[in-house]
Amino acid sequence: MPPSEPTSTTPARTLEQRLEALQRANEIRSKRARLKKDLKQGIVKIDEILDDPPEYIKTAKVVDVLLAIPNCGKVKSTKVLNHCRISPNKTVSGLSERQRRELVAFFRS
Repeated sequence: MPPSEPTSTTPARTLEQRLEALQRANEIRSKRARLKKDLKQGIVKIDEILDDPPEYIKTAKVVDVLLAIPNCGKVKSTKVLNHCRISPNKTVSGLSERQRRELVAFFRS
């Protein structure tokens, strides 16, 4: 019996489309790295990012952003997420208003 055909296929991308997607992804990674560096140096505050997140950070996991904060390692970031009832897999754009408010309040205090 022959193998079954996939029920849906993704459209093939041209080389140009793949290169454009790669370029966009690299730009996002560069901007995120710059933002994390600014967070680490205290140039940017986490509450500013959470209040009005830039487009390139919206798909980042909240835990990854928290890890860029000075004195916020794995243990503290896990405690913060638990305190605010946020899944470790949650992205910045996936935060509810309540979660966003609680995170902002946590870091402003």
